[in-house]
Amino acid sequence: QVQLVESGGGLVQPGGSLRLSCTFSGSTFRIYKMSWYRQNTGKQRELVATVTTSLSTTYVDSVKGRFTISRDNAKNTVYLQMNSLKPEDTAVYYCKGELHSIGGPARIYWGQGTQVIVSS
Repeated sequence: QVQLVESGGGLVQPGGSLRLSCTFSGSTFRIYKMSWYRQNTGKQRELVATVTTSLSTTYVDSVKGRFTISRDNAKNTVYLQMNSLKPEDTAVYYCKGELHSIGGPARIYWGQGTQVIVSS
């Protein structure tokens, strides 16, 4: 059974930094595309950053230059380094793993989320 477990959230002052981690288990981590999403109460879940199996990365415009997504296949872990945090970054952050196979159903898994609060 695939499981994703996030950690690293918390309360931080504006301008501060946090590093989120998501540990993957139950399947072959290196073949999954990994993403971080975030969601605030009453709003749609937003894609923040993605890292592919070939280590290509993409970001939503609002975090470019401040956030960095990375993965360590040896540790089955994906990270989100968040710098220069702003109050609008406050949200629950979710990790997602997805695998699309030719001729088969997509496999998509989510973590339980970790809360990030940016406030003075």
